[in-house]
Amino acid sequence: MNLPRIAIATGDPAGIGPEIALKAALDARVRALCRPLLVGDPAAVELHAKAAGLAPQLNVVGEAGDADWSDGAINLLDAGDGTNTPVNFGKVDAAYGRASLSSARRAIKAALAGDVEAVVAAPQTERSIQAAGIAFDGYPSFVARETGTPVNDVYLMICFDDVRIAHATLHVSVREAVALITPERVERVIRVTDAALKRLGIARPKIFVSGLNPHAGEGGMFGAEEIEIIAPAIQAAAKSDIDACGPFGADTMFRKKGCDAYIVMLHDQGHIAAKLQAFNRTAGLSIGSPILFSSVAHGSAHDIAGKGVADAGAMIEAVTRLAKVSVAGNGRA
Repeated sequence: MNLPRIAIATGDPAGIGPEIALKAALDARVRALCRPLLVGDPAAVELHAKAAGLAPQLNVVGEAGDADWSDGAINLLDAGDGTNTPVNFGKVDAAYGRASLSSARRAIKAALAGDVEAVVAAPQTERSIQAAGIAFDGYPSFVARETGTPVNDVYLMICFDDVRIAHATLHVSVREAVALITPERVERVIRVTDAALKRLGIARPKIFVSGLNPHAGEGGMFGAEEIEIIAPAIQAAAKSDIDACGPFGADTMFRKKGCDAYIVMLHDQGHIAAKLQAFNRTAGLSIGSPILFSSVAHGSAHDIAGKGVADAGAMIEAVTRLAKVSVAGNGRA
């Protein structure tokens, strides 16, 4: 049986994205599980390869369907814009913002067309994207727009080891995030998480849901959101035979065992837990779209870009995690 084809978008060319994407594509564990297809600007990939002391055989293609894995070469789908903008490691530039999203967009199109079974994206730099005048608040909403999915139906699930943490809100201010926590949104993230877990091969997922306030509101002493919003959303999801329980205090919920995924209300409730436990092994899965899309949970590390020392562990984890998933039919993640 043919191994799944996984597109690896190279991210910010001025950061470590092309380096860790290339290292992942060369990794023996990755190549044993899938057929990797780099997606990015060939000049940027070659520059990073040279800086890292790597000399891969690159097969640059104009269409994903032209990739050929028979000779062991690293296939690279050209996503360059033709401007030949020089890459200056560690710099913020609008051109680099456009390039990082161009590689992700091209990879997503390949997945929608059925030319690859999944997409993994290297880190982007939001300041460069902002400099390009592009509205961007993270990969989940970007994936939603690129796949024609309602933005509110795609969420981030960060994964490491056997732990999965889905987020009801992401890259917004805390004030805005609190306003976004509604019964409809919490129920929706529970349903999307349940569907994603089933897509990942878990027949009967069990989900733990956090509260918003300290100690999950302590029975209304520290806020009523748990009583008025989160608990009703859990109960509504249960009517569809979804096994979700809570709300639990976010500071103690992760000590509870026996669930397939945790759901948190705020960005830091989940990210702090993940980065303390597995900073270099954490991958982000955008759930709810028609494609399998993952990214790494760390940044573009401008301080070490071009030095050849970037750790590709999180990228390898993201690729191998998707490679292990049955992706026949390219179903909704």
